[in-house]
Amino acid sequence: MSVGPTTNVPPLESGDRLNRQEFERRYQAMPKIQKAELIEGVVYVASPVRATGHGRPHAKIMTWLGAYWAATPGIDLQDNATVRLDVDNQPQPNALLRIEPEVGGNSRISNDDYVEGAPELIAEVAASSASYDLNDKLNAYRRNGVQEYIVWQIYENRLDWFRLQESRYVLLEPDVTGTIRSHIFPGLWLSVTALRQGELAQVLAVLQQGLQTSEHQAFIERLMRQQPL
Repeated sequence: MSVGPTTNVPPLESGDRLNRQEFERRYQAMPKIQKAELIEGVVYVASPVRATGHGRPHAKIMTWLGAYWAATPGIDLQDNATVRLDVDNQPQPNALLRIEPEVGGNSRISNDDYVEGAPELIAEVAASSASYDLNDKLNAYRRNGVQEYIVWQIYENRLDWFRLQESRYVLLEPDVTGTIRSHIFPGLWLSVTALRQGELAQVLAVLQQGLQTSEHQAFIERLMRQQPL
């Protein structure tokens, strides 16, 4: 009796070394996996998410970025969206903020509904400085041209905000008020001090100050001028 071709797909497991095509094939065959990433050709399958160790900090980052998104036409915010960066990298960052391609952005939404290309800003919530978010993933984002990269290390309660300059990441320092201002998204201000202290209302208040600046208004006007008729 002849046997037809097998339809079995190998499981997706942390530590597998795959190209992006094979990673997608296995990932799609395992719908019970909620999050898996391909970083520098290596698979990382995420563990269950803890409430205060990841879920709540992630919600704070999304609230902050969401307020900026709501006030800035021409940009897009994504929560845990898969990003096709290159043949060896398909991360699923906690948050990303991107400029739409119609107004000059570097990424687009593919026909099968994935982000393709480098978003302008990516934010990750990491367990500690030993996380791959600050090692292999950082290098992949840098090499692919992610302009700003934020990593909030929960155990150390430390937030690092990197800006891409001449193909390397430079750490942005808070000003005397404890605030960092985005260079790519004018008006996107973050009170690092308030965020680390859990004062979300103050984080949003500082953001509102940024949204009221002439720089943010000029950014909106520039984006709107590039909108297709």
